[in-house]
Amino acid sequence: MKSYKFLIALLLAIALQVGTLSAADVALDYDAFKTRVEPIFLKKRPGHARCYVCHADSNNAFRLQKLSPGMTFWSEEQSQRNFQTVRALIVPGEPEHSKLLLQPLAPEAGGLPFHSGGRQFSSKDDPDWKILAQWVRGN
Repeated sequence: MKSYKFLIALLLAIALQVGTLSAADVALDYDAFKTRVEPIFLKKRPGHARCYVCHADSNNAFRLQKLSPGMTFWSEEQSQRNFQTVRALIVPGEPEHSKLLLQPLAPEAGGLPFHSGGRQFSSKDDPDWKILAQWVRGN
């Protein structure tokens, strides 16, 4: 009987550990950032400017690298810099606590009250918002 209780306690402890993922446990995938996340910053959204238009010349924490003349995407070095900038705006594993996702999200959908670029995402159901959230979660 004692071994049965011990086994249940052990299985419960393991289940709790598996279900608990800390920010340190989530590895941010640079290749996913470059192929899935960065294109969102260049995408024209109806009724809005591209993120890049404002954030290449911004004087805030989300400052994207300027594209080289004639280029439509960042060089490897520029993408690495963008990655480092964006990493500072997220809590790995926690999109709901990451400024990158909350600033452009409408307040009624859980976003922060101020974003001078308007609300790029009206809800968390927006496909691009979901891509950002998946990346932050490490998926």
